[in-house]
Amino acid sequence: MLPDMPARPSPKPRITLVGAGNLASALAAELRAADYAIDEIVSRSNPKSIRKAQALAGEVQASTAATDRAKLRADIIWFCVPDREISRAAQSLRDATDWKGKVAFHSSGALASDALDILRKRKASVASVHPLMTFVRGSRPSLEGVPFAIEGDSKGVRAARSLTRQLGGKPFEIRKQHKKAYHAWGMFASPLLIALLAVTEQVAGAAGISRKEARKKMLPILHQTLANYERMGGPPSFSGPIARGDVETVKKHLKILRAIPEARDAYTALARAALRDLPVKNRAELAVLLKAGNR
Repeated sequence: MLPDMPARPSPKPRITLVGAGNLASALAAELRAADYAIDEIVSRSNPKSIRKAQALAGEVQASTAATDRAKLRADIIWFCVPDREISRAAQSLRDATDWKGKVAFHSSGALASDALDILRKRKASVASVHPLMTFVRGSRPSLEGVPFAIEGDSKGVRAARSLTRQLGGKPFEIRKQHKKAYHAWGMFASPLLIALLAVTEQVAGAAGISRKEARKKMLPILHQTLANYERMGGPPSFSGPIARGDVETVKKHLKILRAIPEARDAYTALARAALRDLPVKNRAELAVLLKAGNR
């Protein structure tokens, strides 16, 4: 009698990426590292887009095609284009292949899978698959441990969960009606945090410190603040004059920040949020001061 043979693992689905920007570049590298075959990089037909697609395709051993010549032979078609382009890109590719049995993803944080309705009507399974991560030129972050918010058809969701786990991600399902709030949360976690740091550099300038020096000098306190937040959460990590209820110091801050209105506005808004959500002494007196400071 022959011994039982171990079941052979199912082959990984082939992937086509639509777009070759920061997100697509990071995904392509991570997919390739996880042994996914990237069949095609699809781009718009303008020379700049084609050059970017060709460069990315060369890195991951894929072919390239402009939208009007895309083959779409892959099992999963992943739209990595700006939110405003998703429905338009899906529309332009609706007749490029038989969509029945295929899965289509997009990676908008704010839009639901309905942005791919045109392909759903062509019998594709669709899902929105958004990594809670920042992607900028010159940086390709690892996706290990990155949360992926997933929403869509049952088959699309299953495919997304399987794929993102293979990338080391942490998939979780989100309701379509929560996507806008979810994306606003992400805005506070990274883009608006960068905006706050940019304003912080302006305040350093008022103290005679250049932007470049400010960035270097801020890093130790930023790193420790994030380490405290990671270990203990917000309330135990909150420090400074507002936490101590030092009204006179806050008054001095508001006075000096009159010369930098956007910094004063940010200071006031965040300080008022602190009064509501964090441990603060002299809360009532600070509230009066901050209300007057907003005028």
